[in-house]
Amino acid sequence: MISVSGKKWEQKKINQNLVDKLKQDFNFSDILSRLIISRKFEDDEIATINTDLDLNNVFLNNEDFNQSIKLVVNCINNNEKICILGDYDVDGSAATSLFVKFLEGINHPFFYYIPDREKDGYGATKKLFQKLILDEPKLIIMVDCGSTSNEAIDFLNENKIKSLIIDHHEINKPFPNANSIINPKKDNGYKEYDYLCATSLSYFFLDLLIKKIKSEINIADYLIYVLLATVCDVMPLRKLNRLIAQNALKNFDITKNLPLNTLFELNEKKNQISINDLGYLVGPILNAGGRLGRSQYATELLSSNNHQVIRDRSNHLIKLNDKRKEIETLILNEIDFQKIEKENKEVIFYYNPNINEGLIGIIAARLKDYFNKPSIVITASNKLLKGSARSVYNYNIGRVIKNLLDKKIIISGGGHNMAAGFNLDIGNLKNFENYILEDFLKSNIINNNIYSYESEVSSLAFNQDFYDNIKKLEPFGTGNSVPTFMLRDLRIIKPLVLNNKHISSILKSKTGFSIKSISFNSINTKIGDHLMNYKNNINVIGQINENIWNNKKALQLTIRDLIL
Repeated sequence: MISVSGKKWEQKKINQNLVDKLKQDFNFSDILSRLIISRKFEDDEIATINTDLDLNNVFLNNEDFNQSIKLVVNCINNNEKICILGDYDVDGSAATSLFVKFLEGINHPFFYYIPDREKDGYGATKKLFQKLILDEPKLIIMVDCGSTSNEAIDFLNENKIKSLIIDHHEINKPFPNANSIINPKKDNGYKEYDYLCATSLSYFFLDLLIKKIKSEINIADYLIYVLLATVCDVMPLRKLNRLIAQNALKNFDITKNLPLNTLFELNEKKNQISINDLGYLVGPILNAGGRLGRSQYATELLSSNNHQVIRDRSNHLIKLNDKRKEIETLILNEIDFQKIEKENKEVIFYYNPNINEGLIGIIAARLKDYFNKPSIVITASNKLLKGSARSVYNYNIGRVIKNLLDKKIIISGGGHNMAAGFNLDIGNLKNFENYILEDFLKSNIINNNIYSYESEVSSLAFNQDFYDNIKKLEPFGTGNSVPTFMLRDLRIIKPLVLNNKHISSILKSKTGFSIKSISFNSINTKIGDHLMNYKNNINVIGQINENIWNNKKALQLTIRDLIL
């Protein structure tokens, strides 16, 4: 079925025998069983649906973790200064903040550094280390970076400075000659956890380290930072990440976390925190510093106990994020989406030498969301090109960037399954595009532009019991998206424009059942035109959620698309 927005929609095909068996074995409802089967939940994930499970450290006997702990314990025992080097995104900032909390807690000498995107470039480089070693660290811990920094690590070794890498990006062979490396992609016995972000790995490492030195620091107080980084780095909320999310949300009291509480107060938000708050409110604000020349601000905010510093950094980051939104809107308005659609490439490439390099990642994300295809945005950076890529769930863009680096088509780069960054010479731009297009075709990813919904739902089934069953699969996010349904033969009444960009309306069935709905950012779109003007009955693709207004809860439908 082709929708008014031009998307092709089809219902997911589910084996009814498997649904029936799940209903029988666990006494689940039909809709809950269908959702579990469609998402291919494993037994451990099914166990989390009706039971609160504690988060245990799965790396207790891991060789890389134990070796890394010995390295840091030795440094602590000898009172040697430590440098923490983190990436400038939320994952790097959150991981750095965990180390700051730990090292301050044990009163150990340290300093941290978050690179400036334009001045320092990405990650751990020889040029950056030439600057950092002036502060005489004996150990440099790299978080969310370092996996491709062979030359930089060799420089540290030449200067007799120890190094530890905690990262989740693709890693080259030969590995950097660091004293120790924690990275699931090394394939050293824990590759099954390659969906963890750097903050998650840092959290589990610090948990074991704290127990080893018998400290009383409670690192679990900062589990919300792990979830924040997981969401913002677009890691799947499945398996161990699902358990992290459940425990983080269940045990978190925002009033006891001054940085997040301040951000909520300044944005006039309620005290209860959600996945959407982390991904759509907190994350963009924290990332704004790295995008617009204040890369240290997010770490300064998340790691501080000082009220004045927290309020100052919060206000600055909010203003930077507002500025980011303005610039982003200008860039998006310049993009000819129809022209890109007519080109009909399996991977979207957009080159504009004038885009602020701090925004190419978020523009790539917007293109990926719009076209449902891997998207790459490239701009000019000094005498080179700098690019950022965002991918769909089933295409590992980090692997592709690693291969391009191995083949010397790009100068530098790194990434993970869903996101990557790189530098290349303009003369290699065409080779770069051709390689990725060929690789995508070889990957046999088909029907990438087809959207799916779970099932058709009668408007009569649109009730609290139905919604409560769906909620059992929370938290929703990457790899466990909010379920989408189709409701047939609804009439649009009382459409109302909100904030000049959203449309609320009442959807009424033939039986007289009324459903409140909201369609976000739909003004000047085909969906918006139909909501405002279409008089006949229409089929609606949407997601059921709970709207809270004046302390009253009511179900509503978030409209994703319309089908005539």
